Amino acid sequence: MKHFTTEEWIDFVNRVVPADKERGMQEHLGSGCKRCGQVVDLWQRVRKTATTATNYQPPDETVRAAKAQFAIAGLGGKPKETNSLIEVLFDSFSQPVLAGARSVGTETRQMLYRAEPYQIDVQIEAQPEGNRLAVTGQLMDARHPEIVGRDVLVTLSNRRGHLVKTVTNQFGEFHGEINNSGDMELSFSGPDEKSIVISLRDALRRMPGDRGC
Repeated sequence: MKHFTTEEWIDFVNRVVPADKERGMQEHLGSGCKRCGQVVDLWQRVRKTATTATNYQPPDETVRAAKAQFAIAGLGGKPKETNSLIEVLFDSFSQPVLAGARSVGTETRQMLYRAEPYQIDVQIEAQPEGNRLAVTGQLMDARHPEIVGRDVLVTLSNRRGHLVKTVTNQFGEFHGEINNSGDMELSFSGPDEKSIVISLRDALRRMPGDRGC
């Protein structure tokens, strides 16, 4: 009995073999060949596992908790100062891009800042329609991550005259949408009433159809 090679069975599982050859391989499996059947079963499981891993997205609360723990442990990498009060603990744009994602447009950015006594988790996402950015975030006590900053006024500015004001909810979360000008600022008051300003230049670096304001 003629057996097919492992490489041929991998192509068979990935459905990239010619139709006439595929029929022959199906007939071979139908003949009851255990050796080839085991090879096909193995690579089908490998393909299923790879597909599942690619599509998996951890829950937002899990990601937020993990980043908080890394920041507390001092594992957020070498912080970059935006001013004397603010540290960048994490920026997804500073991380290596996975090979499979290099052809995809950069339309989401996640950042984690520390500005005593707050730890600020920020996500910026391009809206599918129009030249707008959706900004979502959460304020937490940097010393006690389980304590959130609620009822805090947060102001978003595109530095072109467009301001959006929002207030953190009972979970310390805030959300707003603003026109994308290329620059953006996020500001709020600290416990001593001093304004904390986070500057975000080139918030998403590029957006399809971005013409500025």
